[in-house]
Amino acid sequence: MTNYIDLALKYGGFTSLDKVYLENVLAPLSDAQKLTFITPPPSVINAYFAEIYQKQGAEAATDYFLDLSKALNLFNDQPTFDEHHPFIRLNLTGKSFGFAFENDKEEARVFAELDEKITPAVLFELAQVFPQYKIYQDNRGIKMSRIDMDEKNAKDITPETSLLSHVSQLKGGIIKISSFNQDELLDLASHYKGQKYFASQGREAILYIKN
Repeated sequence: MTNYIDLALKYGGFTSLDKVYLENVLAPLSDAQKLTFITPPPSVINAYFAEIYQKQGAEAATDYFLDLSKALNLFNDQPTFDEHHPFIRLNLTGKSFGFAFENDKEEARVFAELDEKITPAVLFELAQVFPQYKIYQDNRGIKMSRIDMDEKNAKDITPETSLLSHVSQLKGGIIKISSFNQDELLDLASHYKGQKYFASQGREAILYIKN
């Protein structure tokens, strides 16, 4: 049986002084109503996420939101700015976006407040914000998740004309292009077809292309 008092104390911002109050308020509510009551408002979640991101980094911040999503059932595979469920707000290329985890496998949906054109610049910036994830698109929009690419015994196929980029062929025919110049990277990528996964490491933009 779910202990909503413990959840409220751990995730909802309540303290031990609120126990009697919580017992009285939660007693007549359904399970769904209890979760709604003890879930912190989006402003609090976003403020705490931003504080963790600033002090501990991107991975600690997303770990916090993932734990919160698991504990309070905040998973949402169709998130919108209607805010029926809390989500994390983002600013990408000066435009308003958000993200929410859609399941406990750490797969997230990224979505725009308005009908924005999704450009490589948006995807690369998102990869810079969350370098622990791969960023990609499916038929419903932008996704991000942890995807490991086997880079052992990579074959260097960098063109001689490349100045700031490096091209490798990985196992399974996956192409990896890394560059300090996004325009050069995208020009190199235009020679390959397949699913694109955007990533970032330090100051380098990275693109994986999987046939």
